[in-house]
Amino acid sequence: MPMEKTVLVVEDEANIVTILTITLEKEGYRVLSAYDGQAGLELARREKPDLILLDLMLPKLNGFEVCRTLRDGGDTVPILMLTAREEESDKVKGLELGADDYITKPFSMRELLARVKSNIRRVAMPPRLDAGADLVTLGRLRLDNETATAYKDGEPLELSQREYELLSFLTTHPDKVFSREELMEHVWNYEVYVGDVRGVDVAVRRLREKLEDDPATPRFVVTRRGLGYYFSSHPDEK
Repeated sequence: MPMEKTVLVVEDEANIVTILTITLEKEGYRVLSAYDGQAGLELARREKPDLILLDLMLPKLNGFEVCRTLRDGGDTVPILMLTAREEESDKVKGLELGADDYITKPFSMRELLARVKSNIRRVAMPPRLDAGADLVTLGRLRLDNETATAYKDGEPLELSQREYELLSFLTTHPDKVFSREELMEHVWNYEVYVGDVRGVDVAVRRLREKLEDDPATPRFVVTRRGLGYYFSSHPDEK
C-alpha cells in the first residue's frame, strides 16, 4: 500500500482551510495547516510535506517570503500558490521565486485536486528518460539523465527539477514545436490542460537565463511566435 502523502495548507481564512482539509482527507491525503507564514515555514521545515498549498496574503510572512525562504534553503517541495489577486505580476513573481504553479480563488476543487495529484506524482517519479539513454549529447550540451544534470561546455548548469525536465523533453524532440498547453501536459503532467499557461513562459525564461549565452537572443530554446517553443538542433546557425 502506498505511503500516505502529506499536504501542508498555509492559509489564514479558516473556512478555506476547513474545506481544503475535508476535501484532501477524503482523497486520502494527510493534511497539516498553518494560519500565518511563519508557522507555515516552521511546519514545512519540520514535517517535510509532499506538497504545500500556500496563500499569498498571509500574516507575519507573506507567501512570497515563505516560498523564497524555502527555495533559498534548497527545499524542492512542490508549492502551489493560492491567490485571490488577478495581477499578472503577482503570479509571475511567485513562479519566478520557485512556486510550481498557482491557482486563483475562487477555484474548483476538481481543478485543485488535479494539480495536487499531478505535482506530487511528478516529484515521486524519476525524471522522464524519453531518449532511452542515461547520457545524451547535443553539441555543446550534455544531459545526464541518471543524475538529472545538464552540462554546457562541460560545466554543470544549476537547473531546478522542472527546468531539467523541460530541457530534457524539448531535447528529445529537436526542432519540434510544442504549444504551452502541450508542454503543460507533457512536462507538468496535467491532463488536457486548459488553464493559465504563464507558468511555461516563466520556466522557459528561467531556463534560458541559465542555458543561453545571451538570454535575450536564445539559440537553444527558441520561440515560434504564436505557436510555442522548440529546441534547436543547430543553435550556432541562427
